[in-house]
Amino acid sequence: MPPPVRLEVPARVWLDPAVRNSIARWDFGQLSKSVRDSASLRQEDVAALTGLSQGYLSMLEAGSRRLTNIDKALDFLVGLGVPADLIRLPRRLATTPQPPPVPSQDTGESGNAVVLDPGLPWTAGRMVTALHNAVLGESMDRRRFLTLSGTALTVHIHHWGIADPEPLHRAENGGRITGELIAHLGGTVDQLRHMDASTGSGSLADLARAHLSLLEGMLRNASYDEATGRSLAAIAADTATQLGWFHFDAGRHAAAQQALLGALRAAHASGDPRLGAGALSYLAIQSYSNGDPRDAVGAMQAAREKVKSVNSPSLKAMLLTRQARGHAKLGEREACLRALGAAAEFAAAGPSEEDPGWLYWINSGEIAGQAGSCHLDLGEPRGAAVKFEAAHASLNPADRRTRALFEARAASAHLRSGEREAGFAAVESVLELAVGVQSPRLHEHLGRTADDLRSFGGGANANALIERADLLLAQGS
Repeated sequence: MPPPVRLEVPARVWLDPAVRNSIARWDFGQLSKSVRDSASLRQEDVAALTGLSQGYLSMLEAGSRRLTNIDKALDFLVGLGVPADLIRLPRRLATTPQPPPVPSQDTGESGNAVVLDPGLPWTAGRMVTALHNAVLGESMDRRRFLTLSGTALTVHIHHWGIADPEPLHRAENGGRITGELIAHLGGTVDQLRHMDASTGSGSLADLARAHLSLLEGMLRNASYDEATGRSLAAIAADTATQLGWFHFDAGRHAAAQQALLGALRAAHASGDPRLGAGALSYLAIQSYSNGDPRDAVGAMQAAREKVKSVNSPSLKAMLLTRQARGHAKLGEREACLRALGAAAEFAAAGPSEEDPGWLYWINSGEIAGQAGSCHLDLGEPRGAAVKFEAAHASLNPADRRTRALFEARAASAHLRSGEREAGFAAVESVLELAVGVQSPRLHEHLGRTADDLRSFGGGANANALIERADLLLAQGS
């Protein structure tokens, strides 16, 4: 009797572009389908190789389940026999202390980005390398790097949440960092943040990148004690988060994610979980905006768990609104409304001494505006219009970009509800606010509003507004 045929994935499968792309994105459902198609395997075969049940595998391929457990994800990849040169499998964190000097062996000083394995210990040296990658971020967009999603992103979030910060100090021959310099460096990123809220990202990414490069150099070469090192890492985390936001606002998504992952590592080194939660909130926005709302929900749940002992109602309200947006994109109405209700309760609690200063913009207007966006995503334009009206009355007049974004969504809500005059008035408002604001993301929203105007099928007022919108969009392109 011949021996049973050993079940395995043929080597040729790993040359298939569809297989390689799904590996790069850590999309396990698509990977399973692509491997089966290329190797002529059944779901039962892949289930036998990976240890998953055939029923779960079917749901994974259909997109109704996500493989987010780190150990099971590793078992899945190892079971399929994914070659090591295609993906660096995350390793479990070492339990032995690591030496603190900065930099470590992977510092990226060559001028090229360094691929960091998030499963390795989160050392100070790797934090500096991640910031170096953030400074180089735009080159990644030009090379069309794929952004991480699914379990690939979950690995970063998981290790941010469980690893203890190591000692952060450097006592070599570099210049000594003073408290006065720390205050100046922190003030610079505050100015960038306020400029963005008023006039949009525009050329601010260049300024933020230069500032982050300066901070990276200080962390790498200067001399500082433990407290100063943590303060420096905190400012670097804040700056990298802003840089990620500027890139996202400009549509440079790979660069945005590199900056935000660098911010996550710097936040971890600073020992301040609020900064890490802030970086994750922007990763959540990127996720639900780019078709991965489940990643947004998972990121916000992890962030909320990490800061649950922090007395910061504003931070918790903000995280809940981002989670609500993810639920809305998924069509999970009840979960969305629960998150919005909890956010409103936290916002009503008032300020706290533990609220981070960079969350100055969280107020009832922001909460109402995010609620309006959720209702719009849920296909409830009338409910969205009511929330946007409430937001309009509470937002800071100086934050023109934020007000313009909400006005653009309000215009779409009114128009989709058949409220012609209210819709036209909102379009007028957003056209006035958008003048001089440099934000491709705002222009994208304005383009959608113009499309909603076109759905009316003409009319003098509608055509005039469409012409003005098209002119403004042409000027911003």
